[in-house]
Amino acid sequence: MISIDGARHFRAHVWVGRGIGALVAVAFLGSAVSKLAHIPKVVEELTRAGIPESAIVPIAILELSCLALYLLPRTATIGTFLLTGYIGGAIVTHIIGRQSFFPPLMVGLLTFASAYLRCSELRALIPFPTVNRVAERRHHMASVPGRS
Repeated sequence: MISIDGARHFRAHVWVGRGIGALVAVAFLGSAVSKLAHIPKVVEELTRAGIPESAIVPIAILELSCLALYLLPRTATIGTFLLTGYIGGAIVTHIIGRQSFFPPLMVGLLTFASAYLRCSELRALIPFPTVNRVAERRHHMASVPGRS
């Protein structure tokens, strides 16, 4: 049985995950739109990093596709892994271009944190020790016959 406080906590972390996810979505959407619009500064930075201009639109489409998977509840877990891979490529591109890799790293961490907070499937795949898991163990032990 879940206590009211536990239910509130569950709802709270799901909503925090959704809020972080909205920020992540805005970042990815802005990035993809700037590529699709061929904003000169974006095109210049990408070509300077070694990405051919002909690849910019396909990269934007890939980014939007991964974002759509990430935002849909049924495909959020696979979308998370795809966006995390995409961010890995962005980090490498920043390193090769001698730029700070901190911004894409932070977006990647926020992407994963958001999905972890809102997707029970992802939490089941990668169980981090949490206060809830400790409480679940205590609850389980209390329900074992012969224990008080």
